Amino acid sequence: MACAADREDIAPLMDAPGSYRINIAIDGPAGAGKSTVARLVADALQYVYVDTGAMYRAVTLMALEAGLSPEDGEAIGRLAQRLHIELIPGPDGQRVLVDGRDVTDRLRTHEVNRAVARVAGFGSVRQRMVELQRAMAKGKGVVMDGRDIGTHVLPDAELKVFLTASPRERALRRYRQLGEGAGVSLEQLEREMAERDRLDEGREIAPLLRAPDARFLDTTGMGIDEVVARIVEWSREAARTFSEKEK
Repeated sequence: MACAADREDIAPLMDAPGSYRINIAIDGPAGAGKSTVARLVADALQYVYVDTGAMYRAVTLMALEAGLSPEDGEAIGRLAQRLHIELIPGPDGQRVLVDGRDVTDRLRTHEVNRAVARVAGFGSVRQRMVELQRAMAKGKGVVMDGRDIGTHVLPDAELKVFLTASPRERALRRYRQLGEGAGVSLEQLEREMAERDRLDEGREIAPLLRAPDARFLDTTGMGIDEVVARIVEWSREAARTFSEKEK
């Protein structure tokens, strides 16, 4: 199993003078660990991490604060067009700012978890977020995670990974993330996660799908360092391959 020291040795190999930078798309269902893995991969490669899920959560949070129903797609779409969302890297991880206000610590509450799938399914919301996400990836060297990155947002990404785990393990990860004081049981989270999967897979616009050319990685029973090391190695292979094609 890989360790933190292994990840520190990877960045110089990828970012040596003349190295080829690629875009990496990581997709998968809720609770698969995409955000954590994507952030660590980006750190190892000295790439930019774009947490697309946090962007949709930010819109959801703002809608709830404004008293909007998660079912009111028209009103939430108008709200999304007005919001200025920034992803700011920092020593303690990425911070999410909305109109200059740091909302990072409020994005993974149970209320946001329950509403985000509905909000993310609205076409007007997705259109605005995809515009922002594609702009962030223009310069290459980006790791982006979500549910439709490899199929819709960055279909030309040089490396695509579909990350998943068993439903029980995904629910357990989310339970640990929320903490016992959240007032929600593991069984309830598992039911809500199954409903989230159904909504994500069944939505008309950019549903959750594995891209045909995506690498599949089931992380059930795997340690985080092992998962990161696997994707970093795939990234190095992809960078070499695409670099050779351009010579």
